[in-house]
Amino acid sequence: MHWDYGWGMGFGWLFMIIFWVLVVLGVVYLLKLVAGGARREENRDTALDILKQRYAKGEITKEEFEEKKKDLL
Repeated sequence: MHWDYGWGMGFGWLFMIIFWVLVVLGVVYLLKLVAGGARREENRDTALDILKQRYAKGEITKEEFEEKKKDLL
């Protein structure tokens, strides 16, 4: 019997497995990137929201709040 596969045929299955693992990892990475970007935008507070929170916590006075609110709007 003559086995003349060479490197390409003998290790072709290994390269195919590596290829598919890289493809799957790439798809997972892209999905995380897209999902993470959408999640970050949901949590983004506007400057007015932050100003309202600071006023609610008592960090700034009503006068400061109204002045800064005018600047923002």
